[in-house]
Amino acid sequence: MQDPSCKKQEVVVVTQHNNFGLEHWGSDTRRVEKTRTFMLEWLSFMCRYIPVGLLERVPQKINERPPYYMGRNYLESLMAKCQNVGDCDRTSEMLLGPVPNDFNFLPKHKANA
Repeated sequence: MQDPSCKKQEVVVVTQHNNFGLEHWGSDTRRVEKTRTFMLEWLSFMCRYIPVGLLERVPQKINERPPYYMGRNYLESLMAKCQNVGDCDRTSEMLLGPVPNDFNFLPKHKANA
């Protein structure tokens, strides 16, 4: 059985990533959007990660597509569905505030291509 603190590991890592970005670039509007872009790029790549407690076979091979799964909580499920840009935007809104109307994000990584 997994340690209950593992459930929030991803959230802690993403929050730290955002805090480091804001600390490095600053917290004015332009730099918050730069942090948001880096976070969304990272999330679009990391949506391939499946928590070990949910895997059917360990270890997962790098070239395997991630199977559909429901996370252990809402945020874990939302972070797993970041192949859809709208889901990534919702995640970034939770951590960095509302997305501006003129903000446009197109992920570079296609995890299920």
